Amino acid sequence: MMFDEKFLTQLRDDPISSVLVICQRVEMEINDELDYWTNKEYQVLLEAVALIDSAIESELISFDTQTPTVIGNVTDDCKALKFFLNSISQHFTTAAAQQKFSQMKSQFKLTLGGGFSYEFSQGDLTRIQTLVNELREQIASSTLFEGEHQQRLLRRLEKIQTELHKKVSDLDRLWGLIGDAGVVIGKFGNDAKPLVDRIKEIASIVWQTQSRAEELPSGTPVPLLDMSKEKHDDS
Repeated sequence: MMFDEKFLTQLRDDPISSVLVICQRVEMEINDELDYWTNKEYQVLLEAVALIDSAIESELISFDTQTPTVIGNVTDDCKALKFFLNSISQHFTTAAAQQKFSQMKSQFKLTLGGGFSYEFSQGDLTRIQTLVNELREQIASSTLFEGEHQQRLLRRLEKIQTELHKKVSDLDRLWGLIGDAGVVIGKFGNDAKPLVDRIKEIASIVWQTQSRAEELPSGTPVPLLDMSKEKHDDS
């Protein structure tokens, strides 16, 4: 199998980029310049298209062209599957470029003052970046998390860092850390305290920034996480 559980998690988190990775891997595995198709290439194409079709049915991505029906003839099926993947690649290459363009345009508008934004002070921005770096180091070296959970948290933190600017249009990714903190408290209790303490500090900075932008009264308290839960041994 070309695509393991780790990649499936990546597909759920970032479907457009992941679909392009699928197409790129297929290009590396097959040689469509030959006059015939091998069974190996057939299996590669079947796996790739089955995965993409599953993503479409799960509504992770949208694509209007119908997935080809396989009939068991290697040559005919490979031609149809490869044509479908070429269409997918072209469509999502355009979608990725448009998404990137839209993100860049939105960021420029925020910087130029062309829309509503939340604005961090330079000190707060630097502090959040430092805290996120510390979280990434702690999670990467921690033995608390299973592999998939660990990788999911690391990807979330990486996205936060790449999208974090002095002015941002929303704070959703940062507030999403609160949910992650709640999970680790529930699973690990005080063993998760070093992680939760950093997430609490990030939440405090985010809340100050949001309350200032929303013109809430000065000193409005931030809803903090409860670290009172202890792990108990049922024995």
